[in-house]
Amino acid sequence: MEEAAHNSKTWENYVDWKNRPALRGRHGGMLAASFVLGVEVLENLAYLANASNLVLYLSKFMHFSPSSSANIVTNFMGTAFLLALLGGFLADAFFTTYRIYLISAAIEFMGLLVLTIQAHIPSLKPPPCVPANTNFRCEQVDGSKAAMLFMGLYLVALGVGGIKGSLPPHGAEQFDEETLQGRKQRSAFFNYYIFCLSCGALIAVTFVVWIEDNKGWQWGFGVATVTILLSIPVFLLGSPTYRNKVPAGSPVTTIFKVLVAAVYNTFKPENPSNTIMGVDTSSSSATETSEADDTIQVTGKNQTPPQKNLSFLNKAVIKNTNSTNPILQCTSKDVEEVKIVLKILPIFMSTIMLNSCLAQLSTFSVQQASTMNTNLFSLKIPPASLPVFPVIFIMILAPIYNHIIVPFARKLTNSEMGITHLQRIGTGLVLSIAAMAVAALVETKRKTVATNSGLTDSSKPLPITFLWIALQYLFLGSADLFTLAGMMEFFFTEAPVSMRSLATSLSWASLAMGYYLSSVLVALVNAVTSAYRDTPWLFGSNLNHYHLERFYWLMCVLSGINLLFYLFWACRYRYKTTRVDEE
Repeated sequence: MEEAAHNSKTWENYVDWKNRPALRGRHGGMLAASFVLGVEVLENLAYLANASNLVLYLSKFMHFSPSSSANIVTNFMGTAFLLALLGGFLADAFFTTYRIYLISAAIEFMGLLVLTIQAHIPSLKPPPCVPANTNFRCEQVDGSKAAMLFMGLYLVALGVGGIKGSLPPHGAEQFDEETLQGRKQRSAFFNYYIFCLSCGALIAVTFVVWIEDNKGWQWGFGVATVTILLSIPVFLLGSPTYRNKVPAGSPVTTIFKVLVAAVYNTFKPENPSNTIMGVDTSSSSATETSEADDTIQVTGKNQTPPQKNLSFLNKAVIKNTNSTNPILQCTSKDVEEVKIVLKILPIFMSTIMLNSCLAQLSTFSVQQASTMNTNLFSLKIPPASLPVFPVIFIMILAPIYNHIIVPFARKLTNSEMGITHLQRIGTGLVLSIAAMAVAALVETKRKTVATNSGLTDSSKPLPITFLWIALQYLFLGSADLFTLAGMMEFFFTEAPVSMRSLATSLSWASLAMGYYLSSVLVALVNAVTSAYRDTPWLFGSNLNHYHLERFYWLMCVLSGINLLFYLFWACRYRYKTTRVDEE
């Protein structure tokens, strides 16, 4: 009877799609999450179908230089992932993840429709290149045509950002973390989210890329447009099963309020109401209040346990509310939540360099492959289909990891997680270092072949198979599997409940910052190297004249330094469950 009464209770702070209280047994669970996984296949297919091949579209049809095309792609993808923070913020503060997805999918559809129209109508693109002596003279896209191109791209970026910021936390919210089974199912969800993301990517980099290269870009954009439109009714089919977290107000406001209040209360003039016999008691009052509230907070799984460091933030709490500005009044719960956010930020910063390495898969790696022999037996493989190698590897490894490696690790370590989130992230960082070293060696070999065959200044394919490039794809694909899934679960589980969508979006924001960092590094390398040589390392229209191998070695060294930075913070971090057990 008690169990039945427990199951009939509503979940606090969760509602169904009609804003009625969500019920145990009726809402949430693996069935609801399965709709999210199905939608992710369609969503990532629509996004990656064009992103993986976009650098060639910009260079061959819009006539941008290789370096300009690479920077446009990294800026586009960086903006898309950075806007995930906006999607997560809106989901936490004002809307639900359910509504944010629907709005974002509609925006992405409009952006893809603009790109499809431009690719279909010749007058909206620059004229084809014309022969000029031994080279081709090309007119780069400009004016209203360029405006249409960038409007379509950044509408897509806005839609993708909203989807990435809402879809993963929407799926993770379907599981009851008060039970061991629910937490295990949530962990499995993140692994299968990456699996479904890879399924969409597999179709994108094979079927859709083949259509773009053989039937025309208007058909490739068209497939993506139809796919994202189809994802909306598929998502809506799961509406009766979803449970949606009620927005709890702006988490960003809470963060800034605590920080400002702590500084204000530290440096404000002494207040008689906060002193006893000339001794300032505001700090002790804050501590007493914090201790009283913390006694309550550690009793539930969803509550925020007290933390002993970052104690200067305790000054944001004043026992006598008449002694501080009403706008800056904070509870100890607010303070503890902000402490958690500040402690996960170094982990977030440590992953940016890895994602800068991943950015090369969409830019220089594709351009490298386009100069090589892309025949595989009797098939001619489009360069943009190279990600098929890490995608297939991820699709094989993800189920093995979830059903074999994790259960074995749980028995071996006698812990709920088996392999911790930070261990997964660290493994990805190590693999990214290896990937950059391999990429540098392969580029050295490719340029040697170009020199020996006398094809340095020719547009003919080099007599070297593109499968050499697949090596760096495999390393970086493996790094992506470990790191992205680890980051998403780490940020979701460690963040306060009121900030989970925003915190999960940090995974995508790390990707964004990585793409931006890639663009900055390219510009910085060109600026520095132009000071002592006529041609910078990464400049010009011929990739064979680039010193790309040196750039990859630089990335390898920076990734090694970043790993040391990560290890420093990861070794000092204590998981939320560990803090609760200690209390």
